[in-house]
Amino acid sequence: MSEGASPGGFLARATLVTAVLSVAGALLGLGRDQALAHFFGAGAATDAFLVAWTVPEMASTLLIEDGMAFLLVPAFSVALARRAGGNVSPDPVRALVAASLPRLCLVFAAVAALFVAGAPLLVGVLAPGLPHPALAVACTRLTATCVLSFGLAGYCSAALRAHRAYLAPATIYVAYNAAIIATMFVLVTRWGVRSAALGVALGGCLMVAVQAPSVWRRIAEHPDRTATACRPDGGRPLTPALVLTVLLFALCRQSQVLIERHFASELPFGSISHLNYAQKIGQLPMSVALMLCIVTFPVLARAVAEGDTQRARDRIERDLVMVTGIALLGAAAITACAPQIVQLLFQRGAFTAHDTAATAAVLRVYTLGLLGHTLVGALVRSYFSAGRTTWYPTGVMAVGTVATAVISARTVGIWGARGIAAANCVGITLTALLLLRGLSGRSVAVRVRRVVAELAKPVGAAAAAAGTGYLCALPFTSPLAGVTAGCLGVTAVYLPLVWALDVAGARSLAPAALLTLRGLPTRRKSHGR
Repeated sequence: MSEGASPGGFLARATLVTAVLSVAGALLGLGRDQALAHFFGAGAATDAFLVAWTVPEMASTLLIEDGMAFLLVPAFSVALARRAGGNVSPDPVRALVAASLPRLCLVFAAVAALFVAGAPLLVGVLAPGLPHPALAVACTRLTATCVLSFGLAGYCSAALRAHRAYLAPATIYVAYNAAIIATMFVLVTRWGVRSAALGVALGGCLMVAVQAPSVWRRIAEHPDRTATACRPDGGRPLTPALVLTVLLFALCRQSQVLIERHFASELPFGSISHLNYAQKIGQLPMSVALMLCIVTFPVLARAVAEGDTQRARDRIERDLVMVTGIALLGAAAITACAPQIVQLLFQRGAFTAHDTAATAAVLRVYTLGLLGHTLVGALVRSYFSAGRTTWYPTGVMAVGTVATAVISARTVGIWGARGIAAANCVGITLTALLLLRGLSGRSVAVRVRRVVAELAKPVGAAAAAAGTGYLCALPFTSPLAGVTAGCLGVTAVYLPLVWALDVAGARSLAPAALLTLRGLPTRRKSHGR
């Protein structure tokens, strides 16, 4: 995929390709969860696997979605800018790979071996109340191998996205989830729930395999001497302090899942599973929305590397409003149709009507924190786009994590799994507010009041749409009919309100996007940005 003459057209096409393949990966993820629910329901076996699943969940956040991206996209952006600026020797991109990849491989392999050896201790810490720890230990030893494979996959993804190549990175979760599903179907009779853990190990290897050829071609390509030169500030090394801040932030963010499973392990069987299924559904709108940030993060990092603070500020502000608008449409639909969605997706085999009711109740609580999760995912890219050490995101994420733990301890005995979900919402929303507030004093100073005023528009539209969708879905006993009616009701209210309020320039964005996707030149009006 080439940028061509129109940066806006390239970003639109890249976002579309990334979104389509990411949605395909997410749908396969739902298929994976459906297979897990069908074979094992929501009981002791799934609880054991989901404890082991904590390792790939953390590895995914640290090594693919956050950690490697925040570290390596800015580093590769600076290296590519230097490569494009003139005759630089040695080649900055190859020098970066030679300096970073071997060391990171050793670290990933050592951590994976440590987790495999220490699986009994890890399970004891994560879920002290688990009734069958031996099964969780066996699954953890299989899933722990993903630390190495996810680390390499994240490295490849960051390198390709910095090169503005989005196709191969967007396919990784398609390959990953397909491997898990296939392994479960082939080995479930012989291996039980351990077949899912083996699928995680195999899927991680496929993540690397689908990207490696593209990475090799781009690293080995000849520098482009015709590109515009950037300011000669040199490359920014991956200092230990920078690596530490990024990893600690990602760990704090993912530790919310650890907190949930720690407290849920003391609840009746299936509570961990109900939280997991609800979380997987609730995260879908956020995942789709953040596709835009995945595409624009290299653009933001390049603007910062070139010293263009106004372009960087405009990019941040536009992305915040757009991802919020996309995520809140999904949040409204989930709030309106939560029981019908869970029933339609999971209620078959060992997954009972009781599991549906419990999961739907948790899901509606989770959805209240979806805006916070989406904003955190979008905001943190602004802090790490310069490739410089900053402790503020880690500090505010730690504040949110402590709030989650304290509130969970107080509410789990009263509301059970719903209390844990509510604590998650409060903690992540607090973090989002602090991150947004902190952007006003940075070198790329975001106009926080203006952003907040823009964000209030889709929030109001989503509230009205959720109420309408709930009333539309209520009369139907069929889950498919209920979801269809509810989603139509949500869409019929939300989109006209977004249009009327001109959220993120919606009135001019739609015609321009259509022309862009058709490959025609576009001329967009300025909205004072």
